[in-house]
Amino acid sequence: DVVLPASTWYEKHDLSTTDMHPFIHSFNPAITNPWESRTDWEAWAAIAKKFSELAETHLGTRTDVVAFPLQHDSPGAMATPHGRVRDWKAGECEAIPGLTMPTLVEVERDYTQIYDKFSSIGPLLDTLGMTTKGITYEVKEYVEELGRLNGVKRDGAAAGRPKIETDLQACEFILALSGTTNGHMATQGFKTLEKRTGVKLHDLAGEHEGKRIHFADTKAAPVPVITSPEWSGSETGGRRYSPFTINVERKKPWHTLTGRQHFYLDHDWMLEMGEALPVFRPPLDMTALFGETPIGDKGADGISVRYLTPHNKWAIHSMYQENFYMMNLSRGGQNIWMSVEDAEAVGITDNDWVEAVNRNGVVAARAVVSHRMPKGTAFMHHGQERTVNVPVTERDGKRGGVTNSLTRIMIKPSHLIGGYAQLSYAFNYYGPTGNQRDEVTMIRKRTAPVEY
Repeated sequence: DVVLPASTWYEKHDLSTTDMHPFIHSFNPAITNPWESRTDWEAWAAIAKKFSELAETHLGTRTDVVAFPLQHDSPGAMATPHGRVRDWKAGECEAIPGLTMPTLVEVERDYTQIYDKFSSIGPLLDTLGMTTKGITYEVKEYVEELGRLNGVKRDGAAAGRPKIETDLQACEFILALSGTTNGHMATQGFKTLEKRTGVKLHDLAGEHEGKRIHFADTKAAPVPVITSPEWSGSETGGRRYSPFTINVERKKPWHTLTGRQHFYLDHDWMLEMGEALPVFRPPLDMTALFGETPIGDKGADGISVRYLTPHNKWAIHSMYQENFYMMNLSRGGQNIWMSVEDAEAVGITDNDWVEAVNRNGVVAARAVVSHRMPKGTAFMHHGQERTVNVPVTERDGKRGGVTNSLTRIMIKPSHLIGGYAQLSYAFNYYGPTGNQRDEVTMIRKRTAPVEY
């Protein structure tokens, strides 16, 4: 592994927004990058530049055939009529790219131009526009505007194209080409959608049609987003975001096979798995599958419990926790929550040092013994910092692992379904996801002295 020193929230320009709150938040550097650290953008730009130089004698230009999945909100979403799966490898149908198999595209890659392309806006936006949720936006005028704002490349593969050489320019690029920050684009998208659905929608963005949000605006004060067809909620008139309000209140069809909410899925795989309708599936039997100790049994490694990694109680994802207040709330380091019954069974008391071990890895942490935890289940909130108060483990003498040291991704077969309406791949929406909620681990009280 190669570990590069990276800038933190207070040392770079960046943007943050989610569909769970209605504001565009900017990151602004309070100090310059300490020591040799660089922003994400600077690090990748440096790598791209050096990569391009090395490619002159190593890679040059190559042509690849790329397979990509049948996309949601595209003609590929209707590639499996009636949910009947036919296998071209078994001679049940012809092998037709984009219909009975993934779409195949020939891509020419000039590896000597990686940096030029990384640091500029490409020409295809002028002719093809940008497409999301099945709606294509014409963005040529906004790309030209970015050229006037950021300047253009003078030479190389990107000559004449708008620059994205800094993180601040990248932020302006994002803000210019999203309906949530560009009122003209939001209105344009809704008018396109009106032609398909026959229902009035563009007034949802009409009050902000002339509004443009720039990075400087986000620095001056919290800036609400504009209602856009990129999302399913409405913030028109100052209301707060709630998903699917446009579908419910304006009768915009749902992105499903029927255009309605429905529970019955008649795809061959769903029928075969007995999941054509919502059904309860008990946790996997990790004893039968992987030989893990049955839940509740005790052994030399402690007691066996079901191990879950829910969202943190005091933070989210990579949020800082090693400041004074957060460490007081979270006991100053990693911890694992256990039930009273499980803890008593192996002599663990609240705040004891414990070690959790399974076939995937090992974690050193303090125990939080709580009556709120059900017997047979342990929580380790995800994203906890391993930078403070984490000793070496008894098992291998190395710094104790993190939440995911004990998990292993197991993909559910139904998540591989594609080309069938709402069961079609879309990045961050539908596709294979990790199912690590069935994991089992052994937890025991630490007996060796705590060493770092």
